[in-house]
Amino acid sequence: MAIDSDEFRSRADELLDAGVHDPLDTMRHSAAHVMAAAVMDLFPGARLGIGPAIRDGFYYDFELPRPLTPTDLEAIEAKMREQVAADLTFERSELSREQALAQLEKDGQPFKVEIVRDLPAEESQVVSFYRHDAFSDLCRGPHVPSTGRLGPFKLLNSAAAYWRGDETRPMLQRIYGTVWETQADLDRYLWRLEEAKKRDHRKLGRELDLFTFHPESPAAPFWHPRGMALWRALEAWSLEVRRDGGFDEVRTPSLVRRELWQQSGHWDLYQDNMFVLDADEHVAGLKPMNCPEEILVYKTRSRSYRDLPMRFADYSTLFRKERTGALAGIFRVRQLTQDDSHVFCREDQVIEEINLALNLVRKQYQPFGLEPAFKLATRPEKRLGSDEFWDMAEGKLRQALEAAAIPYTVDAGGATFYAPKIDVFVEDALGREWQMPTVQLDYQLPQRFDLEYRTSEGNFERPVMIHYAIYGSFERFTGVITEHFAGAFPLWLAPVQVMVVPIADRHLEYATEVREALQAIEIRAQIDDRSERMQAKLRDAQEQQIPVMLVVGDRDQEARAVSPRLRTGAASQGVPLGAFIDELRTRIVARELWPAQVQQPDDGSGGAAEPSAQREASTAAT
Repeated sequence: MAIDSDEFRSRADELLDAGVHDPLDTMRHSAAHVMAAAVMDLFPGARLGIGPAIRDGFYYDFELPRPLTPTDLEAIEAKMREQVAADLTFERSELSREQALAQLEKDGQPFKVEIVRDLPAEESQVVSFYRHDAFSDLCRGPHVPSTGRLGPFKLLNSAAAYWRGDETRPMLQRIYGTVWETQADLDRYLWRLEEAKKRDHRKLGRELDLFTFHPESPAAPFWHPRGMALWRALEAWSLEVRRDGGFDEVRTPSLVRRELWQQSGHWDLYQDNMFVLDADEHVAGLKPMNCPEEILVYKTRSRSYRDLPMRFADYSTLFRKERTGALAGIFRVRQLTQDDSHVFCREDQVIEEINLALNLVRKQYQPFGLEPAFKLATRPEKRLGSDEFWDMAEGKLRQALEAAAIPYTVDAGGATFYAPKIDVFVEDALGREWQMPTVQLDYQLPQRFDLEYRTSEGNFERPVMIHYAIYGSFERFTGVITEHFAGAFPLWLAPVQVMVVPIADRHLEYATEVREALQAIEIRAQIDDRSERMQAKLRDAQEQQIPVMLVVGDRDQEARAVSPRLRTGAASQGVPLGAFIDELRTRIVARELWPAQVQQPDDGSGGAAEPSAQREASTAAT
């Protein structure tokens, strides 16, 4: 039986009172058990992995006798619906560690046996199980009271997954599903998934001729001319933001000897993610990050309190030996470039410099229509340094956020082992949340490298380091905004900003003049001089998501004018060329969200929600 919203909210209050913070997570974990029971019914002897709730859904890992097919997913989903209709009660039971191991070994569940054996001693004295009907599973809980309390659900797909994410362990089959409070919520989510497929940056990257991948260099994109035009536009804006923030650009080598990475700690803690080479009788690594090399730049001469803060921007290429299973288009690659920022400052400058970082983050995201959200990640259980150090570092990050009047949430225990941080998130046009930059307050590297500066009293003190990259990596950010805009980039960012479309060959000479006038002020313009009908040229330009098309015919040529057509369909005729070019230049310099239309998820009423991007303005072009 399905549940209504009032019942869901009532039960949510009960779960919250019991200490469960997200009732949807409880429902999703329960759905994973229902799915596992269906799989065991269809594949007796299947071995169970894990089945957690995840963002927007759930999954369960299985070792099965054969690969799953779409027909199998339909059959599993049908079995799940039978369990929901039967409204089977979830019942909790507890066994001792020895009893649990004996039961799981008897049931032929080696992965569950491993989980129990790996439990910490304080957690393994009593082991809990949950049963509904004949299916029982090792589980902490909680669960919904019965299977009939599940909301509308759908199985999505299956994929391969290594046991515990370890490539040396067995390959399992993971089934993904989703469950929601109402049918409208489920329908909206499924619409988002379909829209996400259309916006997939790998698909759009090929169609818009931005980049490709080739087996000759796995997990490293080949940027095409249009892709590089996009890259340079992103880079120019990032550098402008850094210059306004008082940064100086540096560039550091890619291949660095092992000794530097040993001193920084990366050799011990990050070596598995590095490409290591034996070069000229010295072991060296391709750098996975820039910070140790910025330190070498700092140490080339003695520094005074007057030199601080020192702000370096380093856009060098980085290399990370990502596991094959973690690679995902340009979201995760082995060769990448960050808009890296490193600040060396005095203790009394820390809050001001973090405040600057947060302001630069908001400024850099503004032309994309992305509103950053901030989360303070505090000390983990296993960490370096004293509580006094953590109190001071977390306190300074809080002070900076509050001084900037920035709302934030707290991720308790989410910091790295050596320092707290501020994580930045953005939500794209489909409502997906992306973690982007991290502002890291670092007291560890200055100590490991014995950094110092001379104070006004002539003493020596240690500087503080602040690390952040606002895009993160250019590759990943390009993927995010490609999907956010569905390839329809705003004018200032579009790889080709204007396509000049002559109606006939006799208009080619004037079309060339128009293109050259645009290119003279660095507007990226091309001419479609193919022997095609004008409508075919316009259709092709729209499919390539080119923001502005300028049709030129007899009257345009005579009047030194153009007839603009926007990607959105707006059109006008006989606009003076000089006036139109001035308008385009104004929009590009201002980095307006024009004429981009960012489609939002369905609002539940059967139609798409209103675009959140800037609406079409009244201009000479329209």
